[in-house]
Amino acid sequence: MSTVGSQVPPNLSDYEEARRTFRLQVPERFNYARDVVDARAARDPSKLALLAVDESGSRARRFTFGDLARASNRVANFLAAQGVQKGDRVFVMLPRIPEWHLALLGCIKIGAVPMPGTPLLTARDVEYRIGRAEAAAAIVDPEGAAKVDEVRDRLESLRVRVCVGEPSGSGWRSFADGIERASDAPPEAEPTTSDDPMLVYFTSGTTVYPKMVLHTQASYGIGHEITARFWQDLHETDLHWTFSDTGWAKAAWGKLFGQWRMGAAVFLWDLRGKPDFERMLRLLGEHHVTTFCAPPTVFRAVVLLDLPSFDWGSLRHVVSAGEPLNPEVIKVWREATGLPIYDGYGQTETVNIVANYRCLPIREGSMGKPVPGVDVRVVDDDGNVLGPGETGHIAVRCGPERPVGLFREYWRDPEATASSFRGDWYYTGDLANVDEDGYLWFVGRADDVITSSAYRIGPFEVESAIVEHRAVAEAAVVGKPDPLRGEIVKAFVALKPGFEPSDELARDIQEHVKRVTAPYKYPREIEFVSELPKTVSGKIRRVELRERERRNPAQT
Repeated sequence: MSTVGSQVPPNLSDYEEARRTFRLQVPERFNYARDVVDARAARDPSKLALLAVDESGSRARRFTFGDLARASNRVANFLAAQGVQKGDRVFVMLPRIPEWHLALLGCIKIGAVPMPGTPLLTARDVEYRIGRAEAAAAIVDPEGAAKVDEVRDRLESLRVRVCVGEPSGSGWRSFADGIERASDAPPEAEPTTSDDPMLVYFTSGTTVYPKMVLHTQASYGIGHEITARFWQDLHETDLHWTFSDTGWAKAAWGKLFGQWRMGAAVFLWDLRGKPDFERMLRLLGEHHVTTFCAPPTVFRAVVLLDLPSFDWGSLRHVVSAGEPLNPEVIKVWREATGLPIYDGYGQTETVNIVANYRCLPIREGSMGKPVPGVDVRVVDDDGNVLGPGETGHIAVRCGPERPVGLFREYWRDPEATASSFRGDWYYTGDLANVDEDGYLWFVGRADDVITSSAYRIGPFEVESAIVEHRAVAEAAVVGKPDPLRGEIVKAFVALKPGFEPSDELARDIQEHVKRVTAPYKYPREIEFVSELPKTVSGKIRRVELRERERRNPAQT
């Protein structure tokens, strides 16, 4: 059982005072890699910044802030020598290895804009992302290189291909050779302003392909101090582990920005396959991790293990985000470890904006209260603030003053941007209500995006893949409640004439989806129907299908 947590004073001791007074300072010029990582390297070059272990946990690589500064300089100079310039988009698809951090920092130093992607993406997904953003460069591992090569002829903008490892195709530059030959002096590059683009994440939508979420140097580079300071409660003495794939914004939340701004070190586990949760818990103790963040899916799985048998002596603070966490899971975890789980809420589009804090009582099942520095309310369709118990939209006040930590726009999608920014509010697309004491309680998503094992999956992407199958006439995809994954992807499929429903056909459709889009998106359950429910205008009523599944949740 942990005994450390109570010995470390929290960063937030007076919530109401912090809400009144906390403000982040944003200079005119800012570059996260230079002004945070390099600045820390100048002050304390030997301070541990990154501890990376292999899949077995037996081999470790240590990087100080000095190491990161020099290595990212090499990456920046190498990319610049290949013609990568300020404003160029760079597709980065790497597993949980230190080169991911170095690639992103190197891009940021010269003002290039990295676009992280999960290694689970298929060639088709890669083609869409590189093509949509007109990316000039790609940094991938050998498996990613094969996917890029598969669609290379259709990627007109792609000028530079860099591989971390040995690719099977030709025309690739070696990441290792390139940075070995490059100078570790600071790169000569045009300074970046706080409002310059820094990062693009693709986020799933319900009726369109993934949208590009554009963050500036300030919104994530400065804004994630809120995430790390108040919710993750990080200090310079901490070793923080966020359990996340590098392709998701959760990695930016917990592996790259706020942690180093606070001076904490980051733990990285090179997990390639399905997680071994027993090994994961052993690593927490063996490497003296002090703060830990994981999605509810992970906590639901690990509470089935013999928790008292693991070493919790170094762990002092635990947080979770991605979807609401079951109170029973929190109870079992607390009884075994002595530590509560502090739930938090935010999006790819934001930093942490609602959380539970060490200085306030936890109301299990609640999202918590708005973070200092961001005004979050529950509003109606017209932007009117609703009272206790009334369900409405979770919204962030962005006028007259825009909070630090909010994305700039859905890049190249003014329609989507306009639908989310209405008046003085940014509408998150999620629904909640607030109680008399200001705690927010999540109700559901206003759209149809599915959250399964912390992955956000857009129904349209899956439906598009399903209808490519020779037997399918029409399909609708919804999230079905699942006790372990939160939700599973379920598909309702109407067949073309001449095809009959069968278990064999269902399996064939599932395998087809795995081939044409990322495997985690495939429907774990398929129900054949004669027709799909629709509105008068012909739109599929996913809400009707979703409600039907909520009355009949999945069993595991």
